[in-house]
Amino acid sequence: MLDKETQIAVDKGEMLPLMEEFYTIQGEGYHTGTAAYFIRIGGCDVGCHWCDVKESWNSELHPPTNTDVIVENAKKYAETVVVTGGEPLMWDMSILTSRLKKQNLNVHIETSGAYPVSGHWDWFCLSPKKNKLPVDDAYAIANELKVIIYNKHDFIFAEEQAAKVNSKAILFLQPEWSKKEEMTPLIVDYVMNNPKWRVSLQTHKYLNIP
Repeated sequence: MLDKETQIAVDKGEMLPLMEEFYTIQGEGYHTGTAAYFIRIGGCDVGCHWCDVKESWNSELHPPTNTDVIVENAKKYAETVVVTGGEPLMWDMSILTSRLKKQNLNVHIETSGAYPVSGHWDWFCLSPKKNKLPVDDAYAIANELKVIIYNKHDFIFAEEQAAKVNSKAILFLQPEWSKKEEMTPLIVDYVMNNPKWRVSLQTHKYLNIP
């Protein structure tokens, strides 16, 4: 349990349960191959069975960290910051993003969109999950839609989600890592037959980087 003062700061977004932060190459989606500083926030109840960062789910395992500290670390490394999780929108992102923007950083998010949108984003990557669908605002502002393909039914889900996002959102299909040998050929065929979609791969895993 957090003390009352810390809990108030977390509720306001002045402190956030920071799991890890690191400078690396963006491995997925539209910005694949570009340098970015990742800020991983703890806490998620979406519960994807194939999640590769399940240690992020319990926010109590990750100490509340002052947003000023997070921003000071971020500005040393890259012009682009990616806020990810866990599910970062479980927390109020307004203070963090405004302070990052004051440092003239490009601020991106990777989110399931399952919680109300907060914060100021230069790029909004929406990766919806079946068991907890995005809120309407997430569909409206998504710059890219990234759907993880674990089985054949996920193509149907992908089309359902594509019908909900704004017309400018860039559409990606990405094989779930443990099923990549099985699903990647299906995704390639699907994109060739449905060229509104693009293929996304977890290239950071092929490169063996964070």
